[in-house]
Amino acid sequence: MSSPVVTNKSVMTQNFAMVDGLKTVSEAIEIAMANKVEVLFVNKRHENDEYGMLLMSDIASKVVAQDKAADRVNVYEIMTKPVVFVRPDMDIRYTARLFDSLGITRSPVIENQDILGLITYNDIVFKGMLNKS
Repeated sequence: MSSPVVTNKSVMTQNFAMVDGLKTVSEAIEIAMANKVEVLFVNKRHENDEYGMLLMSDIASKVVAQDKAADRVNVYEIMTKPVVFVRPDMDIRYTARLFDSLGITRSPVIENQDILGLITYNDIVFKGMLNKS
């Protein structure tokens, strides 16, 4: 007997905020702090554009460690773009395999060009493994 499928949608979180790529890193930090998040997704600029992602580790390595001024660097200069995304109905086992093969730890969950949530290894392990019964 096979176990029930646990999907990305069932374990994803809303622990992210959106930011414009033209914002400064200082402004992005303020948005992250106001929303109590560590992941910022960068809005598309037009219909055929892709989402970007900015992590606090990006700011640490590309701004702080490089001794750059956070109010003089724009988000688009240090973000990751395009981001690898997963579908909401995808089995978390495949998401874990994808993360492992690409060396990533988090991804937006996208459906119909819209970000529905964020999924991380923590979500897969802590929520996904508990949902399996």
